[in-house]
Amino acid sequence: MQFARRPRSYVRITGPDAEDYLQRMVSNDVAALEVGDSCDALLLTPKGRVIAPLVVLRRGVDDFLLLTEPELGERVRAELVRFRLAAKADVEPEEHESWLVLGGEEVLDERPDGEEVGEEAFERWRVESGVPRWGREIDDTILPAEAGLTETHVSFTKGCYPGQEPIARLHHRGKVNRRLRRLELAGDPTSEELVLDGKAVGRITSRVGDLALGYVRVDVPEDADLRAGDARARLH
Repeated sequence: MQFARRPRSYVRITGPDAEDYLQRMVSNDVAALEVGDSCDALLLTPKGRVIAPLVVLRRGVDDFLLLTEPELGERVRAELVRFRLAAKADVEPEEHESWLVLGGEEVLDERPDGEEVGEEAFERWRVESGVPRWGREIDDTILPAEAGLTETHVSFTKGCYPGQEPIARLHHRGKVNRRLRRLELAGDPTSEELVLDGKAVGRITSRVGDLALGYVRVDVPEDADLRAGDARARLH
């Protein structure tokens, strides 16, 4: 088993209204979690843009821990405090250590058994697996459906939350113009822009050796021969 250390920010939500408040604030069904279980979720703007990707861990009936990117912890805490109003829920930072089992879940405060890998090996696994990363494939300009996050971070059966309406509308009645794709490269890209027949159709967001992640227009054929500067790129 391989795992990698992950820098994280941690925010706890505790109190008699913790479950109800989180259920109304994040994109996934946290009320369905059993104690000890976790799920991926998003904190969104009312227009469905990503404020922060989250892992929500239920530690008790009224005790939840949110894991997010190091630079997003204070933003998450501030957003949850801002909209708390009369909800009886405390929102406070915590300190932990975290490791991600490659292909599995995050482990807190107890180094897993197996082989710990460095950033280069973790990044290659991430790109090979098509896992988006904040600051690369995810930011406040990306729609969750474009990054494939609606399949992993969103419940379409729970109640309302900020951003729920545009997320549901796009899922049920619309389509995105671009999607995150894995790419195989031949040569050294001298540009992040992906070009087909002289027209820009996407951009590379992450690269490890001859593999890359990037956003590509959905109308690009699967067998298209793309260019990234001096390199060729094919959809993987």
